[in-house]
Amino acid sequence: MMNTVELDPAGPRRAAIDHRTAMGLAATEYGRVVDLLGSLDAAQWSTRTECPTWTVRDMATHMLGMTEMAASLREQRRQMSAARHRNDGLMIDALTALQVDEHRDMSAPQIVDRLSEQAPKAARSRRRTPGFIRRRRLGVPGEIDGREEVWTIGYLTDTILTRDPWMHRVDITRATGAEHVLTPDHDGVLVADVVAEWAARHGEPFTLWLTGPAGGEWSRGRGGPEIECDAIEFCRILSGRAPGEGLLGTVVPF
Repeated sequence: MMNTVELDPAGPRRAAIDHRTAMGLAATEYGRVVDLLGSLDAAQWSTRTECPTWTVRDMATHMLGMTEMAASLREQRRQMSAARHRNDGLMIDALTALQVDEHRDMSAPQIVDRLSEQAPKAARSRRRTPGFIRRRRLGVPGEIDGREEVWTIGYLTDTILTRDPWMHRVDITRATGAEHVLTPDHDGVLVADVVAEWAARHGEPFTLWLTGPAGGEWSRGRGGPEIECDAIEFCRILSGRAPGEGLLGTVVPF
């Protein structure tokens, strides 16, 4: 069945998936990340990923830091304050560098154990964020393809904080050859949300076929390009991890 994609109204970037569904996706993704990291051997933890300068271990410590930040408002404030004092350029770069550095002395089992402990707390904290807070504008602007844009807090809590570990799970399975667990009811929903945002960002007609367990079919208007691609590769392209031409040059944040 071909899904029709409509344009979103203008305004601060907000989450498109309803909060209850988004929080179910968040809890599932945290669990899959923990399972994946727990399955890796010592050699796989040292493997270089497609993210410049990061090994699997570095990526895991970043995800742990983000999970701890999502689990506690106090920890969020501490990390943001510490990142502001690093003078490392972009705020997000300073924050991720801080997360990697602060967990550098932890062993792989300690990272997995800590993530297992913090993930339910992060899911619960995100789930309890009230609607009036989620509708507020985020104090730090998002940076997409070299441009700043306004996000709501809900777009961060309900969308980006799930897309980030989801894409890093892709990175880790590609780097290590570990099993990549993909299901239509989880990964397919996340990919469909990416497709909708991608379509809203470029605003052009298209027909899109994405293959694999997370795939589907979408279209808008007539006369646009017909694109066929693996669903995971589609997301990698939009994230900037692989080159994309035409409408596939439209960047979507992860």
